[in-house]
Amino acid sequence: MYTSAKPYFYGTGRRKKSVARVRIVPGTGAITINGQDIDTYFGLETLKLIVNQPFGATGTTGKFDIIATVCGGGLSGQAGAIRHGLARALCQADENYRPALKAAGFLTRDPRMKERKKYGLKAARRASQFSKR
Repeated sequence: MYTSAKPYFYGTGRRKKSVARVRIVPGTGAITINGQDIDTYFGLETLKLIVNQPFGATGTTGKFDIIATVCGGGLSGQAGAIRHGLARALCQADENYRPALKAAGFLTRDPRMKERKKYGLKAARRASQFSKR
């Protein structure tokens, strides 16, 4: 069996079409996503904030390094997937974090998905313009 040099904790997160595999290692707070730094991967400050929310809820900012592999969906969905995976990994690291993460809603998978297109319509709900005559 494969053993890493450092012990790590693992969590899988999902949001919309995105799937994130998140590993946390005790460290200084460095965040690597798909081999890139968080600042280069996520341009928007709000997306970086979403990723760091579980640390704020548990008070562990700067105690763990994150190595995340994420695929599918857009940037917003990927940020949500990383947050979900990070929350699960933190629960694995210490079971005492679970109530705080549960109360904040980070352990619940967001069920909202894209609605399918229906026949006879232009999109999921968008119909052609109505005209009386």
